[in-house]
Amino acid sequence: MNILYYIIITILIVQYLVETVLDYLNARKYGDPVPVELENLFDAEEYQKSQAYKKTNYSFGLLSSTFSLLLTLGFLTLGGFEWIDSIARSITNNSIFQALLFFGIILMGSDLITTPFSYYQTFVIEEKFGFNKTTKSTFVFDKLKGWLLMSVLGGAVLAVVIWFFQWAGTGFWIYAWAVIAIFTVFMNLFYSRLIVPLFNKQTLLAQGSLKQKIETYARQVGFELKNIFVIDGSKRSTKANAYFSGFGREKRVTLYDTLINDLEEEEIVAVLAHEVGHYKRRHIVFNLFASLLLAGLTLFILSLFINNPNMSLAIGVTEPSFHAALIGFGILYSPISEITGLVMNYLSRKFEFQADDYAKSTFAAMPLISSLKKLSKKSLSNLTPHPAYVFVHYSHPPLIARIRNLKA
Repeated sequence: MNILYYIIITILIVQYLVETVLDYLNARKYGDPVPVELENLFDAEEYQKSQAYKKTNYSFGLLSSTFSLLLTLGFLTLGGFEWIDSIARSITNNSIFQALLFFGIILMGSDLITTPFSYYQTFVIEEKFGFNKTTKSTFVFDKLKGWLLMSVLGGAVLAVVIWFFQWAGTGFWIYAWAVIAIFTVFMNLFYSRLIVPLFNKQTLLAQGSLKQKIETYARQVGFELKNIFVIDGSKRSTKANAYFSGFGREKRVTLYDTLINDLEEEEIVAVLAHEVGHYKRRHIVFNLFASLLLAGLTLFILSLFINNPNMSLAIGVTEPSFHAALIGFGILYSPISEITGLVMNYLSRKFEFQADDYAKSTFAAMPLISSLKKLSKKSLSNLTPHPAYVFVHYSHPPLIARIRNLKA
């Protein structure tokens, strides 16, 4: 048996064990005393509800991650990848179409198998705790539209990458990187304009005191803001959010309708000031370039190993191919991805503090603090996360850390 096969099995099991230990440590912190600054956030009944929500998600997460591991290990050991590869080869001799069929069957099959878990998460857990607003028809159509996007966009990018491999050999990574860079920049610019409308309705923020306050703040900090949109987040959940997308003329701020309903106008402006802070501090540009550099590094390393037949044999595929080697490489590369993910999460948490500081210095700290508290309460978030769990998984600092920073 290929030594890489055993390395892959080891990686999958070790990753599962690490995640399970982190989840366990985090769950052990659920009963810790609430920080003084957050003591009045929940009353006794509400806090009991938030504890029950976290414990339910912990148990469900353990079940779903265990199922996923067993499914993957079973697929590997029973020759699942070889079986799907043989199906793709029996349908077409074209290597690009073989790859598209190979990945299509795997991704669609995996999604169908795990759909009961996402259904349970949405219609049982989220429903039980009062978050779910998704109808069953919306759930189904979201799945169908997701598959369509995956087929069209993902399939097109994969086909171009394989074509470059056939044309340029191991030098394909340079051309593939260029294509992925163009695609990434395009999606950053036009995601809200082209993709979001497939799933949500976006409307311009209506004239009124909120829009006037937002525009006044934007002028004060020299931030040109023509596009302020409201998205119907309440279509799926009661949880609130806001985000900034695009840059240049395509930049826009999107507010969830749930955010507008849950927060006071001053608090919404404070949240917006935080988002403007990300833009002013160049966080969006940095994240874009960092993701492109990481993509280039990954493609370069892939080019060094893609022609090695052992990469295909590592997942049990006897006839070497780009698509089988890509699966093997993806698993073998995942420890490096975990490390880069840790670095990006660390930087993201620093950026959140910087954006908070920007909002504090250009607007006010207290409205942002009260908005963070309300949003945390609304989502029943964890007030006492384990530091190790935060270090590995959190892209935002815990609530208490942000409040203390804003009060400093």
